[in-house]
Amino acid sequence: MVESFFASLDPSILRYSLGTTFLIVVVMLIRMLLHRAFLGRSDIVGETRRRRAVNIRNALLILLIFGVILIWAPHIQTLAVSLLAIAVALAIATKELIDCISGGAVRMVNGVYSVGDRIEMGGVRGNVVDVNLLSTTILEIGPGQTSHQYTGRAMTVPNSVLLRNTVINESYSREYRLHIITVPLSTADDWREAERILLEAANEECQLFIEKAKEHMKKLEGRTWLDAPSVEPRVTFHLPEPGRINLLLRIPCPTRIPSRLEQAILRRFLSQFRFVDPSNFDTLSSRSKEAF
Repeated sequence: MVESFFASLDPSILRYSLGTTFLIVVVMLIRMLLHRAFLGRSDIVGETRRRRAVNIRNALLILLIFGVILIWAPHIQTLAVSLLAIAVALAIATKELIDCISGGAVRMVNGVYSVGDRIEMGGVRGNVVDVNLLSTTILEIGPGQTSHQYTGRAMTVPNSVLLRNTVINESYSREYRLHIITVPLSTADDWREAERILLEAANEECQLFIEKAKEHMKKLEGRTWLDAPSVEPRVTFHLPEPGRINLLLRIPCPTRIPSRLEQAILRRFLSQFRFVDPSNFDTLSSRSKEAF
């Protein structure tokens, strides 16, 4: 029975099938070798290890898909005319799937984000832990836009969102970034003293890495053809409503620890500054708690 089955098969189909099987075996062997070469080292850990694993998986998947298409191309060509109507129907039925694949292609071509980046996409904000042709998995951070703590939820967002919505990448500058801390005051408070205390706290907390941040921003300037922003801590003022003053402290910080640095500066500020109106202290405390 087995012999009669193989005898009835078209020799070209059998040849294509054997070629596909051989390609799958080769891709699996390449995957094993790459995992041993790039992921078996003890010095590759954390985000770097996960990013390389995802990139290897996606690159080999694309290689496999193109290889299968090339192997079966002659056979597919003979069926192209008869399959045209079916292809149109499938395109309509799988529009969302095609959009997801197109969004994944846009991400790869433009380098919108990668594993380890902190992004806001489709109303979800967090760290990217996995990406593929169809979706992106994000560890959610919140609540709100000023928080930097994980909520414990993993969100899977279809890549079709890339075609319809703006994606915000908070890790665009990679190792170092500029971070804004908002401190609300009333007009009765001594804003000059508050500014002095904030700058002193920021300079003390940032002194360990401020030179490295300057070097990083200069390198970024050469790659993006943009003027490198100043990384020195500075305070600007915002008047959101009558009787209110917001002190906006801009500081450089390592991309991975904005929350830790922000809390250290706020603790120094709260331990030294005295508010005229106690209700303002409650407002600041409630905002600082949101960052935890």
